[in-house]
Amino acid sequence: MNDATLNMLGIAGSLRAGSYNLGLLRAAAGLLPPAVGLDIITLGDIPPYDADVQGQGDPAPVEDLKRRIIMADVLLIATPEYNYSIPGVLKNAIDWASRPPKTCCLRRKPVGIMGASSGESGTIRGQLALRQVFVFTDSLVMAQPELRVPNAGQKFDGQGVLIDEELRERLRAYLAALVEWTRLVGSI
Repeated sequence: MNDATLNMLGIAGSLRAGSYNLGLLRAAAGLLPPAVGLDIITLGDIPPYDADVQGQGDPAPVEDLKRRIIMADVLLIATPEYNYSIPGVLKNAIDWASRPPKTCCLRRKPVGIMGASSGESGTIRGQLALRQVFVFTDSLVMAQPELRVPNAGQKFDGQGVLIDEELRERLRAYLAALVEWTRLVGSI
């Protein structure tokens, strides 16, 4: 990690074009501290994990995902909550990225987790389940602050643009904390 520049990879845990979580990542891109860049990736091209396919070599979209994770100083994951847990598409991408386990690209990678939902929970359980997955990969998940966005339909417009100023300030503070966390654990 360069002191002057920090590269962040944003991963949207939803495939929906109007995803609040993709909107949250897009809003984050405009609120970053100086000398921080954000590249956003969606997961629609990642095939279902299959050890037989992996044994023949990673498919091109998986190679791209792993390359982008390696190049990033920190991951910023914005995820909805499906059935009290992680969306299948996000878990699938992590399953691919976690191979081979002892040398995977997620190992010792700083991670920030946030999420938006149309319901009251704001992805509390989904974020907790994702934290548990990252124990296996030995990823460095920031514990505090947390960012959850309940009732997201009231905070984004019809085009998925963040319109809530209080949330915008919370997101700005969250990003500053994630940058500080990344610099702290990156120096260990």
